[in-house]
Amino acid sequence: MLHLMKLAVGVRDAAHLAELQAERARTAPPLRHLTRNHPRRAAEVIAGGSIYWVIGGTMLVRQRILDIAPATAADGSARAALVLDPAIVALVGRPTKPFQGWRYLSPEAAPADLRAAGKVAGAEALPEALRQALRALGLL
Repeated sequence: MLHLMKLAVGVRDAAHLAELQAERARTAPPLRHLTRNHPRRAAEVIAGGSIYWVIGGTMLVRQRILDIAPATAADGSARAALVLDPAIVALVGRPTKPFQGWRYLSPEAAPADLRAAGKVAGAEALPEALRQALRALGLL
């Protein structure tokens, strides 16, 4: 199994990503993300891999990649369509430097899911708005 990581350009936070993708899935199902290059290791990616989204410099959420299929862009050029599970899984945030395109991400290097990481002591005592802001920054 192998993952991909990708910058979510123009996306403010995880809720904004979910909003954009819900609209895309509604207007042109199934939910897909087009990318210029087809992963050479596609078989490893679709064998349980996910796309890890970097939002605002932090790897914040992931989605399972269900399939990788050939596609065509609006200008007629060849693309690869990453068919995504609509479920967005929050991660223990990790700062990530900018990069172009997508990168492979080994399972060992991937940040843990937020639910799997357990609860942070005292987090429930914080105001909800503060908890959300800290989660968006990958600090909670």
